[in-house]
Amino acid sequence: MKLLRRLKRDPLWKEEFSVFAADERYVSRRQFAKFLVLTSAAMFVGNVWLLIKSLTRKRTSWPQQAVAAASDLAIGQSKTFLYPTPEDHCILIRTGEQQFAGFSQKCTHLSCAVYYDQAEDALICPCHKGYFSAKDGAVLQGPPPRPLPRIVLKQRGDQLIAVGIETAGTQTS
Repeated sequence: MKLLRRLKRDPLWKEEFSVFAADERYVSRRQFAKFLVLTSAAMFVGNVWLLIKSLTRKRTSWPQQAVAAASDLAIGQSKTFLYPTPEDHCILIRTGEQQFAGFSQKCTHLSCAVYYDQAEDALICPCHKGYFSAKDGAVLQGPPPRPLPRIVLKQRGDQLIAVGIETAGTQTS
């Protein structure tokens, strides 16, 4: 009988251990406030770091590169070229008498190559039927999430010169 009572009792280490496990589940107001202050301070320091990093970032400078002669393209024709590196394929479209548009040839959905369809007056991605405006590269239809990066062009005489790349909302030339 004594043995049975002794087995039903808590082990000796539980009696001598000074921490009450049931009370440890609760967080005091002081601990909660301390957590909030430290988390807020960490977020503030992180945002200050991002601000400093963005202010000290070097601006991208793009090479100037001749891409075509204006007289080589008739209205509605297109031509491919490489800019800013030999791995970056781009497309040039003559949209009017003195209007030219250049875009990255890489679709913003899954990087398939887009091509110009004169009948549709649009850049078409054959992978998932994405359509882009030939005038400004805006998404007209399909899954692409962003417009095509635009190649900034300057005309010097008959030569069309690529001087930068303009992505959605930013201009870097």
